[in-house]
Amino acid sequence: MKNERRLFGTDGVRGIANKYPMDSATALKLGQAVAHVFRKANGLNRIVVGKDTRRSGYLLESALVSGICSMGMDAMLLGPLPTPGIAFISHSMRARAGVMVSASHNPVEYNGIKFFDNQGFKLPDSMEAGMEELVFSGVLDEHRASSQDVGKAYRIDDASGRYIQYLKGTFPQNLTLDGLKIVVDCANGAGYKIAPMVLDELGADVIPVAVLPDGLNINVGSGALHPHNMARLVRERGADLGIALDGDADRVIMCDSLGNILDGDSILAICAIHLNKKGMLAKNTIVGTKMSNMGLELSLAERDIKLVRTEVGDRYVMEAMRREGYNLGGENSGHIIFLHHTTSGDGTLAALRVLSIMCQRGQPLSKICEDFTLLPQTIKNVRVMEKRPLGEMPSVARAIEDVDAKLSGKGRLLVRYSGTENIARVMVEGEDAIAIEKWACEIADAITAEIGTEVRC
Repeated sequence: MKNERRLFGTDGVRGIANKYPMDSATALKLGQAVAHVFRKANGLNRIVVGKDTRRSGYLLESALVSGICSMGMDAMLLGPLPTPGIAFISHSMRARAGVMVSASHNPVEYNGIKFFDNQGFKLPDSMEAGMEELVFSGVLDEHRASSQDVGKAYRIDDASGRYIQYLKGTFPQNLTLDGLKIVVDCANGAGYKIAPMVLDELGADVIPVAVLPDGLNINVGSGALHPHNMARLVRERGADLGIALDGDADRVIMCDSLGNILDGDSILAICAIHLNKKGMLAKNTIVGTKMSNMGLELSLAERDIKLVRTEVGDRYVMEAMRREGYNLGGENSGHIIFLHHTTSGDGTLAALRVLSIMCQRGQPLSKICEDFTLLPQTIKNVRVMEKRPLGEMPSVARAIEDVDAKLSGKGRLLVRYSGTENIARVMVEGEDAIAIEKWACEIADAITAEIGTEVRC
């Protein structure tokens, strides 16, 4: 079913803004579809709608609201708010569903639409497939509300305040961030007000970066996609650590006082080891993906902690967690899920969990990172014209086979297409950082020669 999709990818619907499928006509149909799926015969029929800071958010938000109201449901507009904030508000305000207009970490020319149920969870494949069928079947017009029953749209002015209080409530009340100097890079995205305010109200000396969104500068040279900027500022300002969020603040990358960068696997290791020591790690297991570092798996195994892998995508991590009863999972990209606190990846919340561990142990982040070792890993991204099966390109297949043979079972190789962009991702990890860099480039060059549209990045 997943391969037959015409709209939905690994994280909702995504594309170039103002072009199909991210045009107003499709957004209106998606608004109608989500309203039709979640509308109840009795009781309040409300859907919350949020967005990140992209200029195209106005276009898509208006179209979604029009679709929702045309089906007789009310739309509650939250304005710019992190994706996990939409998940939280969807549940806390007893809405029927939640909609987030965001393309997350993608460049500003992209936008996307994500959907949440009334518990704050992303929709399963089966429900997205049903919505997709509604969009293309033409039956939605038959279910539009009568003129006197169309829905209303109104703004919720205190949504950010509600979310800030929730985030602060996840931090232990007996702890404080007094004395900690923290660089927080918000990527000019949806977390530009939330994250600095939360850290400030918990006592930290906050150095906010990329908190002046203009509708066009989201993710540009900042945030989780460009963590070296955060690391440089941490060193220059003598900060204790850095926090970098992406455009919709559902992922986080951190660094210690020396500027050493910690990706999602490092954050998972820190939190898993801590929860395990406290006897709070469900089934002594965490959930990662095929991209998760082998070093994470080995370090956790030394402590009798198991790593379960899923397909790439935080929704698949969440599905495994809910199905098996695990409470911690995430991706190396920085999506970290604490199921006992939240229903989605939350960059600010994950950073708070790491900060609470630092405070409880009375140790700097650099010291805590000595508890585990990750293998050198490199990822190369190649922008492509099409997502042709890798096996149909002999030169690419040979390059992959050659590198796999060189790894000799002492590392891992994964080549896959992005679920949200026309990008091929090449991940290689092993014992020798120089060698894996060279091998990853060999595969990336082979893909570029076959279907690449520009020099690999």
